[in-house]
Amino acid sequence: MKRSDFFYDLPQSLIAQHPLAERSDSRLLSLEGATGATGHHQFSDLLDFLRPNDLLVFNNTRVIPARLWGQKETGGRLEILIERLTGIDTALAHIRSSKSPKPGSRVLLAAEEGGEPGPFSLEVTERVGALFGLRAPEGQPLSEILQVIGHMPLPPYIERSDDAVDQSRYQTVYAEREGAVAAPTAGLHFSDAMMAELQQRGIQRSFVTLHVAAGTFQPVRAEDIEDHHMHAEYLEVAAEACEAVARTRAAGGRVIAVGTTAVRALETASAGSGGPQPYCGDTDIFIYPGYRFRAVDALITNFHLPESTLLMLVSAFAGREAVMAAYAEAIARSYRFFSYGDAMFITAAPAQEPRS
Repeated sequence: MKRSDFFYDLPQSLIAQHPLAERSDSRLLSLEGATGATGHHQFSDLLDFLRPNDLLVFNNTRVIPARLWGQKETGGRLEILIERLTGIDTALAHIRSSKSPKPGSRVLLAAEEGGEPGPFSLEVTERVGALFGLRAPEGQPLSEILQVIGHMPLPPYIERSDDAVDQSRYQTVYAEREGAVAAPTAGLHFSDAMMAELQQRGIQRSFVTLHVAAGTFQPVRAEDIEDHHMHAEYLEVAAEACEAVARTRAAGGRVIAVGTTAVRALETASAGSGGPQPYCGDTDIFIYPGYRFRAVDALITNFHLPESTLLMLVSAFAGREAVMAAYAEAIARSYRFFSYGDAMFITAAPAQEPRS
């Protein structure tokens, strides 16, 4: 398929710039993959779609304050976006500056964009493709530096600086494992009260960890989507999650992924036969139409960027024509798009033949 098969025209006014007052106040568009039928609801209505034997699989990654500002020792201003923590005091990062810093040099960090450098600095240790290796001074955990002067890494389509509200709202209420530099946004709609009600209704829950990387926002540049090289992200699927999926299947329930990251986690762990198996390591799975899903029966997700890998994943799940028609309907009804936007509940289209 072609990248242009996944283009749609989105009015700028529909890109959500701020979260709603309450997490579950967002809207919910339902899409039945088998028929293409749609419905329009509030996110709190999600409970009406769930059955007692269903299993919701959440991504419990926690977003780190991964954006930093500062300057080189020579005085040139720069911006750092941590891509991945690689150790207690090391990371790989994107650095934006007029001239790239050299290995062996230091970066002097500031609390705000354009601010004066403070007591913190990082050493540039290496160049790894488009990324730079960074190391904190001995005895200073990098995560602690980020907590003091780091900023929440809001996506590029949110055209404002981060503020105090983002520290909690660009984070799921069940976030636990630090390491993401972008939120698993489908989970942002779940409040503590809603999580409690799921438990009261007997809806099963399980958790995986996929540390969402900045590469999730990288555009697909190849016109033939099979030529796209997917970025890698760190993933853990524990035995407990695999056992929960097996129990759900045995009881006749559905496995419902909360977000495309949960889909990618479960499908990576299900690469063999017999259901998902424990997995720990990187995944670069790229799911697009023609893929045959092995682990997921339904999906809760936000609306995704035109021509993005995530829109291709959703199209693989429910059928491209049905998804693109639903997106057109959402635009006509002024749904809010992207990270702080509204959500969809999608059931799978009939199984297709596995892609070659």
